[in-house]
Amino acid sequence: MKKIKLLLVDDEENFVRTLAERLQIRELGSQVALSGEEALDFLAKDTPDVIVLDLRMPGIDGMEVLRRVKRSKKPIQVIILTGHGTDKDKEEAMRIGAFEYHKKPVDIDSLVFSIKNAYRKKMEDMMVAATFAQAGDFESAEQILIDDGMKDKAGE
Repeated sequence: MKKIKLLLVDDEENFVRTLAERLQIRELGSQVALSGEEALDFLAKDTPDVIVLDLRMPGIDGMEVLRRVKRSKKPIQVIILTGHGTDKDKEEAMRIGAFEYHKKPVDIDSLVFSIKNAYRKKMEDMMVAATFAQAGDFESAEQILIDDGMKDKAGE
């Protein structure tokens, strides 16, 4: 499997750095952003395959980062990992287009499984989109590449 480009976003620096180390041990290297603003700055320069995103952060929170990622139409899968989320937050994140939603503390093996599944889904979508594009159906290809069409149409 190709090396997954992973971005971890959480304002709890000790937590996110420890998570990055634990993922590195499992051969999942990552970049770290300590705020929503930092994550968006990173996304302006690079496109990760998967983002693991906290919801509750000062400034631009995780839900807004998720909205902006989905509006960007980049083929990025987002996994929410939060210690303070509610059922309503989960419902909203999934409606917007989060791949999965986990609460802290999360079992590291479950998170690794989710990251790999999110990457696999991204690659499958890209292959299907390429097939549509090759057949001349560019509209369907674009819809697939923006994660089955952005689920949150209200932000457009």
